[in-house]
Amino acid sequence: MSTETKAPANINLIQALNWALHDAMEADENVIVFGEEVADPEGGGVVKISSGLSTKYGSRVRSTPISEMGFMGAAVGAAVVGMKPVVEIMLMNFVAVCMDQITNHAAKLRFMSGGQTHVPMVIRTMTGSGIQNGGQHSDFLEAWFCHTPGIKVVMPSNPVDGYGLLRSAIDDPDPVLFVEHLKSYFAPGIAPERGSKIPLGKARIHKAGTDVTVIGYSRSMLDIPPVAAKLQAEGISCEVIDLRTVSPLDMETILTSVKKTGRVVVVHEAVKSFGVGAEISARIHEALFKELKAPVQRVASNDSPVPYAPPLEAAFLYSHADIEAAIRRTLA
Repeated sequence: MSTETKAPANINLIQALNWALHDAMEADENVIVFGEEVADPEGGGVVKISSGLSTKYGSRVRSTPISEMGFMGAAVGAAVVGMKPVVEIMLMNFVAVCMDQITNHAAKLRFMSGGQTHVPMVIRTMTGSGIQNGGQHSDFLEAWFCHTPGIKVVMPSNPVDGYGLLRSAIDDPDPVLFVEHLKSYFAPGIAPERGSKIPLGKARIHKAGTDVTVIGYSRSMLDIPPVAAKLQAEGISCEVIDLRTVSPLDMETILTSVKKTGRVVVVHEAVKSFGVGAEISARIHEALFKELKAPVQRVASNDSPVPYAPPLEAAFLYSHADIEAAIRRTLA
């Protein structure tokens, strides 16, 4: 555990992830970090998450050329020989450049080797609409990787979860895709306890309730709680679940909640078609069809590339009103 001074009461996700990387590198000399502009001479990462790492840990932190396929391949190779690389893909859309290394190598080597070869690596990336990054820099592509056996997909929404999940992801013997939301970076939250870890694959009950289960992750956990608070004032009790890990899904927590409420709304920023919400809906209908009081509702972004112009970008994304309307539909 780090010996740094006591944490402040509130920090943001950027600071929490920076702490997690510092503490992981301090605890294990096999942890290495590389990606575009991650070293201090190049700025310590595009949003400063790796700030200070290269100054403290030297060559264990390296900025790479702009070649995602190349440095992702290097990360896979380093993991196979016993290192624990944390490799940063600057924006999630850029995973398309190195999909072969991720899906055909990192995710499958344990299977292809009959369990003899593990690939303990973390792929950090960020994405999200709402800041005019345009269609090639804003997509949520988690469903691509949830559909890929052999890789876990983690999507934190707050500093405590960001720290604890990243520490666990680095310790995991298999590859983990760790997706961070641009707008979630700056939302203040409770500071994590240094050294604490959160198990992967375990959802968190953000708020207990009795009338409807509302499931979210990443950016949607900024939007669901205000809607739940508004409805609570009307006597509508929402149970809010933050998935934290979207692959594997914590179906035990989901189904326990749904058995209690009988109603479900799933909210995510990715486009609606073929998304995580569809998978959750299918599993709930298969397991609890007779216990549901209403069909599962999905709230997601429109099936379109993310627009650049602010009015169009706002129209692309779901709204608080959309979440509220979906909850009311389940009650009707």
